[in-house]
Amino acid sequence: MKVRIYGIPNCDTMKKAFAWLEANGVEYDFHDYKKDGVPSERLRSWASKAGWEKLCNSRGPTWRKIPDAEKVGLDEQKALRLLAKYPSAIKRPVAEAGVRLQVGFEPDAFARLLK
Repeated sequence: MKVRIYGIPNCDTMKKAFAWLEANGVEYDFHDYKKDGVPSERLRSWASKAGWEKLCNSRGPTWRKIPDAEKVGLDEQKALRLLAKYPSAIKRPVAEAGVRLQVGFEPDAFARLLK
């Protein structure tokens, strides 16, 4: 099963994920969501599987730069609209393997995802 990885190529966490995938001989497709965006139906699917809170990279610089007025009353709908508008604020990487999903890079979690 081929894995699809979503993220931004120059992110340090993405580089770790790419290195892990390559070291473990895992074939993958890469989707640059800064360049190509993320379809809203994909964001909704991820939120239903992982939770919208996990998708928000609230510790990252992009999230912090979003005006506070846009984050007032944050709920799932509002968060997903913000993530569509500011895709760099999505936690990285997002990995899909069939119907399974992993948000963020943890070597053990990636290994479980690929079993």
